[in-house]
Amino acid sequence: LGEMTTSAAIEKLISGTLEAQGHQAIRKYDSTALPEVYDPAFIAADANLAHIAEGLMVSRSGRLCLDGPPGTGKTAFARWLAERMSLPIVIKRASDLMSKWVGENEQNIARAFREADQGGAILLIDEVDSFLQDRRGAQHGWEATLVNEMLTQMESFSGIFIGTTNLMTGLDQAALRRFDLKVKFDFLRPEQSCELFQRYCQQLTLPAPTSAVLAQLSRLSHLTPGDFAAVIRQHRFRPICSTESFLVALTGECEIKALGRGAIGFM
Repeated sequence: LGEMTTSAAIEKLISGTLEAQGHQAIRKYDSTALPEVYDPAFIAADANLAHIAEGLMVSRSGRLCLDGPPGTGKTAFARWLAERMSLPIVIKRASDLMSKWVGENEQNIARAFREADQGGAILLIDEVDSFLQDRRGAQHGWEATLVNEMLTQMESFSGIFIGTTNLMTGLDQAALRRFDLKVKFDFLRPEQSCELFQRYCQQLTLPAPTSAVLAQLSRLSHLTPGDFAAVIRQHRFRPICSTESFLVALTGECEIKALGRGAIGFM
C-alpha cells in the first residue's frame, strides 16, 4: 500500500475500533481546541478568572457575560472552564441560531438550552448581543419576542451559561440584570505579553528572547492571546525559526488590526 496509505488505513482502523467501543475517535488538528500554552493569567480581565472558576466548580450554576474585543480569550476561557470542570461544552454562534423564518429563532434558542441541559453541559452563545438587543429600539415585534425568549431560557437554565459579546452597550437592560457576573476582557498588558511570549518560545524550542526583543514586544498595541494562537497556527506551514521572526509575525497581526483604527503596530 505504501507508507502513507498504510498509516492512513491503520489510523482509520484504530479510530473505527475506538468509536465502536464507545470512545472518541482519533482527533486530527482542531483549530478550535485550547492552545497547549493556556493559562487564565494571560487574559487581561477585570476579575480574577481563576477564583471565578473555583466558585463555579462549587455552585455548578451561573450566568456570565464576557465582554471584549475579538481574540481576547472569551471563548478560550469557556473551553478551559469546561475542561477544568470535566463538563462538555455546547458552543453556538449567532449564525447557528438565526433563521430567516419567523419563530424559528426562538425554537433554535430553546433547542440550544435544551441540548446543554440534557447533556449536563456548559452553554456558550457567541455574539449573544444578536439576541439581546435593547427592546426600546425594536422596530418589529419579532425583535422583542426574540429577546423575551432568550431571557426566559436564561432564567430557567440551571447550569452554567456564558454569553460573549463586544457590544455590551447595546444589550437590553433586563438582560444585563439576568447575568450574575459581567467580566470585561481587554488587550494584553505588557507584562502578560512578555510572559506569554517566553512561554511560547519554550514550546517552540527557541532561545530565550533578548531584552531588546521583549522591549519591542511590550510596545505592541492591542495584542491578544488570539494573535499568539494565529501565529502558532501559521507555524505549521511557515516555521518560526527565531524570536525575531516570532516578534515580526505578532507585529504583523497587530498591524492588520490597526488598519481599521488608522494606527500602526507600535504605540
